[in-house]
This record gives sequence, structure tokens and C-alpha cells, in this order.
Amino acid sequence: MVAMRRKIVEVLEGKTITPPPLWLMRQAGRYLPEYRATRAEAGGFLDLCYRPDLAVEVTLQPIRRYGFDAAILFSDILVIPDALKRNVRFTPGEGPQMDPIDAAGIRALKNDGALKHLSPVIETVRRLRDELPPETALLGFCGAPWTVATYMIAGHGTPDQAPARLFGYRDRATLEYLLAFLAEISAEYLIAQIDAGADAVQIFDSWAGVLGEEEFEDFAIKPVARMIEIVRSQRPQARIIAFAKGAGMNLRHYRQKTGADAIGLDWSVPLSFAVELQKEGPVQGNLDPMRVVAGGRALTDGIDAILQALGHGPLIFNLGHGITPEADPENVAALVRRVRGQADVTA
Repeated sequence: MVAMRRKIVEVLEGKTITPPPLWLMRQAGRYLPEYRATRAEAGGFLDLCYRPDLAVEVTLQPIRRYGFDAAILFSDILVIPDALKRNVRFTPGEGPQMDPIDAAGIRALKNDGALKHLSPVIETVRRLRDELPPETALLGFCGAPWTVATYMIAGHGTPDQAPARLFGYRDRATLEYLLAFLAEISAEYLIAQIDAGADAVQIFDSWAGVLGEEEFEDFAIKPVARMIEIVRSQRPQARIIAFAKGAGMNLRHYRQKTGADAIGLDWSVPLSFAVELQKEGPVQGNLDPMRVVAGGRALTDGIDAILQALGHGPLIFNLGHGITPEADPENVAALVRRVRGQADVTA
């Protein structure tokens, strides 16, 4: 029996497909009424992440509604610190919180049963591969070490991740120790997802954009490169997308230095620069999520500009960051039709 070639995997291998395959970051989420109903059934957010029956359901919801070319595992980047016993909790109206970690706590970290703690997430991946349409790719993911470290150090999200940046200036060696530790455990986690059926994985570095040039090299590139090196040493055919939000010109050599197959682009990356990056390999992105909220001409123009600039090379169409709760599900449907050339977006 010949294995089905899924479009997104083909793009990750360098193929140009017209129209390009698409999925949306946070495509399973609060903008969908069916998600909100399932979320209410779960109770806490982490309960939803750790219940395979419900996590499978919310992952499949946007596939049923829109027929995206990929489903992405429903989970969260902070399951890693949760597995490290950092008391992660999601407080309504306040965002994620955990016990902040200091230098002594970092040096005392142990990878003691973390993958066992994450076994419900791996079970979700396994069930998804069985339940997804055969033509639909399944994406796993994790947070990049720098982004996960910022939450661990501060104990919560901050506007510019100043606590982690300050920690790096004061005790660079300990921060680099933490990043290396997280790279190892995150690579193990990605390998487990691949073994469970993920066609490709994405590494989210949502806070890469707050780093200066030297720090970007040491805190964003090196740990992700180490993760990819570990994954490829054990799973040579693994396909990996790296998304360093806000990295700007630092993206010029990001693919080469990390070894990622494709790089995700946020909406601030000029399309002229994106074209240059695409010459080196596949890119993913980069529609502003606010265009999906606005709809109409703003949505149409944004989609068309990306397709015109990047549609003649290896492209996975996506947003430049996650879809927001304010997005109208009908605008998402219009986006799918437009990318696939099925209809115009109406004002």
C-alpha cells in the first residue's frame, strides 16, 4: 500500500503547490462556539489538554468546519513546565501562571517522569492520526526553550519578558543551562509526538522578538538548533517548522542555523523580505490576524498580496500569529475559499 502524500509534507520537502495548503495557528479555539462548549465541559484549561477525548474533539472541530490541510494538536506550550512540577495554572482573566523559578531552582531541575506526565497528550496525537481524514496532515508542537523559559522565570506572561532578559544579563550561564535543559526534554517530547503519528512538528518561539542580535543567537537559535539536532539524530525524516515571532532581520540565517525545514513568518515580515527567505526554502504565514477580524476588503487584500508574492514558491498559507477570539467564523470560511480560489471575499 502506497502512503498518502499530504500536501503540507510535500511543501516542507520543497515542493510548490497551487493553491498552497493552509492551516491557521490556534485554529481550534475561542472563536468557535463548538470549542467554547467543549471547553466548558472540561472544566480547567489543563484538564482539556490532558483529556484525550476532549482534546481530540477540539482539534477536529475546525477540520470538520473548514477542511484545513492540517490539524494541529490541541495542547499548550506550558505543559512542559507543568511536567516539571512548576505548578502551572490558568486563571480566567489573568492568563497562565506558575511558581517563578530562581537560579537554584533551575540548577535543581530534573527530567523525572516528564514524558509519563505528558502521556495523555501523546495519546491524543495517536487518536488524532486514526480519526483524521487521510489527506489531512497532523502537526505536533512545543514551545521553544527561550519562550518557555520566559514564563518559568517570571511566573507569568509579561509585555516584554523583562524578567527573563534581566536574568540573562545577570546570570547568563544559568539561563543557558535552563535553555539546554529545556531543549533536551522538548526534543524528547517532539520525538514522542512524531512516533505517535505527527507528520511534522512546529516549534513556537513566541517571544523571540524581544531579543537583541547576540541574545537571539544564543537564546533563540542555539537551543532550537540543539532540539532539531536531537530529533533528527533519532528520526532523520522528521519535518520541522520553526516560528520565531518578531525576529525580523534575525530570520535571514535562522533556517540555516537551526536546521528547520520551514520558517514561520509573522505579519510584520515585509513580503519583499519573505520572498528572499523563500529562495532558501519553504515559508509559512503571514496574514495579520486582525485582517480576519476585519473581514471584507482588508481580508481580501491581505490574502491576495501573500499569494501574489509567495504563491510561486513553497508556501504554507497561515496567519502571522494565532487567530483571536474576536474573529468571525464566517471570515475564516471566506479566507479558506479565497486561498483556494473558490470565491471572492465580500465586503
